[in-house]
Amino acid sequence: MKKRINFKEIIIYEDNDYIIINKPAFISSLEDRNDHLNILKLARSYWPGARVCHRLDKDTTGCLVIAKNNEAYKNMAMQLQNREVIKTYHAVVDGLHNFDQDKIQAPLISGAGNARVDYKKGKKAETEFRVIKKYRAHTLVACVPLSGRLHQIRVHLAFLKAPVSGDVKYGGKPFYLSSIKKNYRFSTRKDERQLIQRYALHAFAITFTDMHGKKISCEAPYPDDYRILLSKLDKFGR
Repeated sequence: MKKRINFKEIIIYEDNDYIIINKPAFISSLEDRNDHLNILKLARSYWPGARVCHRLDKDTTGCLVIAKNNEAYKNMAMQLQNREVIKTYHAVVDGLHNFDQDKIQAPLISGAGNARVDYKKGKKAETEFRVIKKYRAHTLVACVPLSGRLHQIRVHLAFLKAPVSGDVKYGGKPFYLSSIKKNYRFSTRKDERQLIQRYALHAFAITFTDMHGKKISCEAPYPDDYRILLSKLDKFGR
């Protein structure tokens, strides 16, 4: 059973034109035929006429911008179209890596809910990567998408042999505490559960310009599962 979401409790910024929320995991940004609950529905129960300005994948948490009126929505849409919105994601990836403001340009093609690199038929896609912290067998990476393709960060990281931990669709390994804690034993009565029940991707920050030319910059705190994952890596994964 899904946890009940109090929309007010996930708001991290609000003014006369915009609401920015820290989107929880396991909920779609827009209408989903497989689930009656979504961010758009929650937003409109709080502010009638609200419009979600961009999407986050269902399992991705973090900064999501919602417009309170059509003019604000158009303002944000224009900035997204012109690549003027700066989004920063944090990803825990499998393996050790040395990204230092590295930019990857690898065109993507998508269909049926999947994406892949295709240099002949793909559309231009570019992402910048920077290492935040290294562990023994994992790396915390800051990711800045410079275009907006389906699953762009996840596919580009997989292409770089650095799949997002838990992202089994694109080659990531499920994350178990036993994989980083030596001599860890779990109950023999049931299988060990994954430390994080999704892929480890969080939309950490966003920057854009409001209706009056003022810069809005916002950061979304890590959700509990992501914070616990990093705390276990700090304790056992060094």
